[in-house]
Amino acid sequence: MTPLAILLAGWAVLASGMAVLWAFQRAWKDASAVDAGWAAGLGLFAVAFSLLGGGDPARRALLGGLAGFWAFRLALYLLVNRAVGKPEDGRYRTLREKWGDRAQPYFFVLFQVQALLDVLLALPFAAVAFNPTSLGLCDYAGAGIILLSALGETLADAQLAAFRRDPANRGHTCRRGLWRVSRHPNYFFEWLHWFAYPLMAVGSPYWGLTLVGPAVMSFFLFKVSGIPATEAQALATRGEDYRAYQRTTSAFFPWFPKKPAD
Repeated sequence: MTPLAILLAGWAVLASGMAVLWAFQRAWKDASAVDAGWAAGLGLFAVAFSLLGGGDPARRALLGGLAGFWAFRLALYLLVNRAVGKPEDGRYRTLREKWGDRAQPYFFVLFQVQALLDVLLALPFAAVAFNPTSLGLCDYAGAGIILLSALGETLADAQLAAFRRDPANRGHTCRRGLWRVSRHPNYFFEWLHWFAYPLMAVGSPYWGLTLVGPAVMSFFLFKVSGIPATEAQALATRGEDYRAYQRTTSAFFPWFPKKPAD
């Protein structure tokens, strides 16, 4: 199959899946599962390109195994820790209240946009899967970035989950571990992960497509649904405690925290 054919077939499958998730959202009045659906869609694309790509088989296996692991781990975390048995994510509650009677059609569009975003972010997978060259140092470096990113994101998620399990921390901001050096270490490692594919696609006729990943993820994290929405929700629920955290802690890149002002 050609890259375009895989992308179109994947989009059809994901658009249908997002329509099903939207129907559940309509019944339960909870849109939180869309995030897990988005991450699972990336995993499906990674596996599909590893199986159907026309490039080096060893690299395709590496792509399917590592990118699939990264995406499905994220999907499972989002499903278990943000959706199943939990109140609706504050970002979606805010949108539901803002949209009012128009919420359902707007949520349908939102869910379908996630399917289209998966197609866009699958372009780097296509470049890797159709790379005809043999495995080399760049591939191993890319694999290392994916593993580091998955480890860092997993550690950040675990540290935050442990903090939230303690009732004494309700209304307070996590400043432990990676959260001491970055306000969004999970987003940082998610962003870092996309720099693996330009390395793994060196020699591919579609190499330019790998630049889509870092560019799109940077746009969404910094301008749309990542840091702006998360911080707005944090300020609404934690107020001055989060403002103090903002004054001392790097927004994104891990760095030494500043000393609180006297």
